[in-house]
Amino acid sequence: MEGAGQQLDPQPPQPVDYCIRDGDFVVLKREDVFKAVQVQRRKKVTFEKQWFYLDNVIGHSYGTTFEVTSGGSLQPKKRKEEQTSETKEAGIDNRNIIDDGKSQKLTQDDIKALKDKGIKGEEIVQQLIENSTTFRDKTEFSQDKYIKKKKKKYEAVVTVVKPSTRILSVMYYAREPGKINHMRYDTLAQMLTLGNIRAGNKMIVMETCAGLVLGAMMERMGGFGSIIQLYPGGGPVRAATTCFGFPKSFLSGLYEFPLNKVSSLLDGTFSSEMLSSEPKDNASVEESNGIAEEKQICEQNEDHLADAPESTLPEEQETMEIVPEDPEHKGPKERGTKKDYIQEKQRRQEEQRKRHLEAAALLNERNADGLVVASRFHPIPLLMSLLDFVAPSRPFVVYCQYKEPLLECYTKLRERGGVINLRLSETWLRNYQVLPDRSHPKLLMSGGGGYLLSGFTVAMDNLRAEASVKANSSTLEGDKTEEPAAKKRKCSESDS
Repeated sequence: MEGAGQQLDPQPPQPVDYCIRDGDFVVLKREDVFKAVQVQRRKKVTFEKQWFYLDNVIGHSYGTTFEVTSGGSLQPKKRKEEQTSETKEAGIDNRNIIDDGKSQKLTQDDIKALKDKGIKGEEIVQQLIENSTTFRDKTEFSQDKYIKKKKKKYEAVVTVVKPSTRILSVMYYAREPGKINHMRYDTLAQMLTLGNIRAGNKMIVMETCAGLVLGAMMERMGGFGSIIQLYPGGGPVRAATTCFGFPKSFLSGLYEFPLNKVSSLLDGTFSSEMLSSEPKDNASVEESNGIAEEKQICEQNEDHLADAPESTLPEEQETMEIVPEDPEHKGPKERGTKKDYIQEKQRRQEEQRKRHLEAAALLNERNADGLVVASRFHPIPLLMSLLDFVAPSRPFVVYCQYKEPLLECYTKLRERGGVINLRLSETWLRNYQVLPDRSHPKLLMSGGGGYLLSGFTVAMDNLRAEASVKANSSTLEGDKTEEPAAKKRKCSESDS
C-alpha cells in the first residue's frame, strides 16, 4: 500500500481565515446568549457572571468550545461520546413527583464547597443527579431537561464563533433592541433581499441602527462596489460595523456624507468651502476645550491633594500625582505630544473632507443602484430627498418600527409618482423546537419586528412629458370645439 509508513495528522491544518488571531473581533456564545468582544492578551472579559482571559483562544479555529478553569484561563473542552445506555431508568410520567424542595440532598453550602475544591462542572452535575431522590422517577424527557438546566448553571463553557449578520442581529435584538430600532433579524434579511444588495452595487444607506444595517450590506457586497452612508449629527455611529471585523480593503469603498448637506446637493449650491470651513473651527474649538479641560483637571487634582490627609494617600498614588506636576520634567513632552495630536487630528480632518467630496461627487452622478433607509426619524423627508439620487428601475427599502409613518410615506409616494410596485409588509416569525418526538412551536414568540416599505423607481421625465402632451391635446380640443366670440356675434345678428 502506498504511504503505509506515513503518519497522518490527527487534525489537518486550518486556513488562516478560520483561526483566531490577536486583535480579531469574535462573538462569545453560551446557549442562546451572545457577546461581541475583541481578542486582546491579558484583557479580562466578563460574560454571564464569569470572568476570564482570551489568551488561550489565539491560534484555535472558530467554533471551538472552551472551558473556564481556575485563574480565568480557557482550555479547549474535549468532546466526550455520550454513552447511550439501554437500561436507563426512567418513569412513565411525572404525576407522583412533588416539588417541595426536599428532593435534593446536597445543600448550597455543599455545592459551594465542591466549587472551592476545584471540582469541574460535569462532576457537580453528576453528584446532583446521584443525590436527587426524584431523578429516576422522572420521564426520559424530563431527565434530559433537568441535566441541560444544571449544565447551564454549573458548567463554565464558552464557544467562540465568527461574527456574522445573523449572530450580531440576534445579539443586538436580545440584549439592546433599542439601539437597532427593534429590528428583528428576519426583517433585516428581508431588507437585504428587497434592496437587491449584491457585489458591485453602488448603494445609499441612511440608518441609525448602530451600524448593523451598514455592516450587513458590507458583508453581502464582499468589498466590491461602493456604499455612501448618510449620517445625522457630528459623525456616523458604527459600533456594530466594527464588531464584524472587516479588513481594510472593505473600507475603501465606504463613503460618508452629512445629512444636513443633502439639500445643498439637490439645489446645486454645494461647494467644497462648506466642508473646509467646519474642520478648522472644530479643531480650534477642540484645542481650546482640551487646554481648558487639562487646566481644570490639574486644578482639581491640586485641590484634592491639598485637602486630603497624608495618611489616606498611598505612596504609589502620591508619586503618580506629584511627579507630573514638575514643569521641568513634563513641559517639553506635553508640548510635543500635543503638537503631534493636533497635526494628526488635522490630517484626519483633511482626509475626512476629501472623502466627503468624493461622496458628494458620487451622489451628484444620481445613478445609485439602490436606497436603504432604517432610521428613527420620520421617513417622508428622507425618502423624498434621497430618491433623486437613485437611478431608474432600482429598488428602495424603508424600515420603521411603526406602521403609521410608512402609511403616510406610501400615500406621499403615490401622489409624487416616479415609483412602482409599492408594498408595505410585516414579517411574521415563530421559533420551533426541533427534538426527537417533541418538535413543536415555542411558547414565547416575538410580537413584532417592524415594517418595510419597498418599491422600484421609474424615470420621471417620460411621465412628465406624457402628462404635458395630454394637457396640450386637451387644450387644443377645447379650442376647436369652442367658437370665437366674434363669430357668435355675427351669427346672432344674421338670425335677427
